[in-house]
Amino acid sequence: MNTAELQQAFEEIFGKEADATFFSPGRINLIGEHTDYNGGHVFPAAITLGTYGAARKREDNVLRFYSANFEELGIIEVNLESLVYDKADNWTNYAKGVLKYLQEAGHMIDTGLDVFVYGNIPNGSGLSSSASLELLIGIIAEELFDLDLTRLDLVKIGKQTENQFIGVNSGIMDQFAIGMGADQRAIYLDTNTLEYELVPLDLGNHVIVIMNTNKRRELADSKYNERRAECEKAVEELNAVLNIQTLGELDAQTFDEYSYLIQDENRIKRARHAVWENQRTLQARQALEAGDLQQFGRLVNASHVSLEHDYEVTGLELDTLAHTAWQQEGVLGARMTGAGFGGCGIAIVEKDKVDAFTKNVGKTYTDIVGYAPSFYIAEIAAGSRVLSRK
Repeated sequence: MNTAELQQAFEEIFGKEADATFFSPGRINLIGEHTDYNGGHVFPAAITLGTYGAARKREDNVLRFYSANFEELGIIEVNLESLVYDKADNWTNYAKGVLKYLQEAGHMIDTGLDVFVYGNIPNGSGLSSSASLELLIGIIAEELFDLDLTRLDLVKIGKQTENQFIGVNSGIMDQFAIGMGADQRAIYLDTNTLEYELVPLDLGNHVIVIMNTNKRRELADSKYNERRAECEKAVEELNAVLNIQTLGELDAQTFDEYSYLIQDENRIKRARHAVWENQRTLQARQALEAGDLQQFGRLVNASHVSLEHDYEVTGLELDTLAHTAWQQEGVLGARMTGAGFGGCGIAIVEKDKVDAFTKNVGKTYTDIVGYAPSFYIAEIAAGSRVLSRK
């Protein structure tokens, strides 16, 4: 959607010209899954699929939101004075949470807004449409109210919204990747310290193919919070001897030596995934920087195996995609990406093999699962940004 189309859509809904237009990307994660809330490293990148917005300041306290993705909901109207979670307000709860926490942080948001939103991230795909929307609302507020914010401030407000307003106990990776993304770069992020590096993503003659299971993944209702609790309990048990805050502080050898302290087989598996996945992420970055794409691909595969067997967050759909992808010619590696339980996987595929790949994987998946997956090429993009000003 270009800026002229955004302006036109805004005027059709709200009858006036927008003050500015915006874009906030989605994200994929190359490797480092379920490590962000375990104090480990992640390796995400922002993509060209995302959420577009157009907005205008009002002279009263009314917030009016319209999404072209939910036309049947029409304009959802709320008051700036009552930014509380209400299930009936649907997707606008994400927007309300961001505005509420910006105000609570001392930023002056003193009038209402008209906001038009259109997203081309497949709904429930696990490419982080919620964090994309949170950062979109953040940059709309920053721009229109001339707020003095760092990008990290907005990233943290987005995470706070997800955790406290929506009730999903997620880590900071999604908002960080979306807010801090850079063109043709992946973000190597230490989620404990928030130190990060932008690493050139040179895949040679390969591209990243997003494989959408087309099974919706409702994150808040999934076992996400349960997995987090299992890891926190494992840390508690390990602290009978060790002095650690997170599993991300452990290397594989230390974990092996002290895993006897964990009193439950499932918790051993969950913790082992968090520790080993963090090590894989370190190695994946080194492999990319050394130009060793074969090793990078093997680490991507190993990540999926661990998510399938130790963390148990994959399921028939994601496993079918990954296992079938591994058998195709020209594939370096494939894994689920995101929280799991549906959503998407990624595969690193030779450019001239993509057509055969999507045909073969699509057929096998449809035969096994009963409906077709979708495929997209993931172009790596910059983070949330203003597109145009009036």
